[in-house]
This record gives sequence, C-alpha cells and structure tokens, in this order.
Amino acid sequence: MDKFYSYTDFLRAINQTSQHNDAEKLLNEIYLDLFLQRLQREQRLDKLRQAIDEALQVRDEQAFKEYTSEYIALQAEQ
Repeated sequence: MDKFYSYTDFLRAINQTSQHNDAEKLLNEIYLDLFLQRLQREQRLDKLRQAIDEALQVRDEQAFKEYTSEYIALQAEQ
C-alpha cells in the first residue's frame, strides 16, 4: 500500500497517445490504492476503539494510554 505515484508519471502516461489505456490504468490503480488505504485505516480505528473500551473496562491504564495515543495519531493523519 505504500506505492508512490508522481504527477510526472501520470502526465507521461497521458502524453503517450498510443498508450491512453496506460494512463487510465494508472489512475484506476491510484484510486484503488487510496480506497484500500482508507479501508485499512478505518478498520484500525475501529479496532482501537474496541481496545480502548476494553482497557477502560478492565482498568488497564497502560493499555489505555497506548491505544489512545495510536488512535490520536491516526486521527491526526486525516
């Protein structure tokens, strides 16, 4: 998921008229990667919420701090 797509690569693919499909494929791949990254992030946030709730129930202060700091960091990336 850590692919890096440059605007230059996209323009290069578009400018090659014989390879118009390559530009479209690249754009589709970019959107797919972004979509999958968002899904993974949302799933991680959900699991962290559950872990935070569980840590509160069992009064595990250390786990609560770890999960909340990771949760806050993920939220800040948004």
